[in-house]
Amino acid sequence: MSDAIKVAVLDDIEQEEAIVISPEDSGYKDAIAIFRTEDDEVYAINDECTHEVTSLADGWVDGTEVECPLHAAKFCLKTGEALCMPATEDVKTHKVELRGEEIWLTPGVAAEGAE
Repeated sequence: MSDAIKVAVLDDIEQEEAIVISPEDSGYKDAIAIFRTEDDEVYAINDECTHEVTSLADGWVDGTEVECPLHAAKFCLKTGEALCMPATEDVKTHKVELRGEEIWLTPGVAAEGAE
């Protein structure tokens, strides 16, 4: 099991935006996008769309969903579930938590409620 690492503070991410944590910084094989919702909740998913290679961090956040900027596939930030075409494969989630204002990521460990 991976150890949690501090990746940012809440103010580093605008509401309904994301930052990308590189494999070099996380120790995980893929880039991870950390999203902040309008309600100041944070979620972490693999940054790459499962339909075609593009950064989900560049997409649009609406509640707890992100829309891919390339072909408008949508994913649930909580579970990673692919919600509409053209994506048919879910995206991997990662455990992320707020400790005060600090954002802590556990790469490779699925978010609670995700598989």
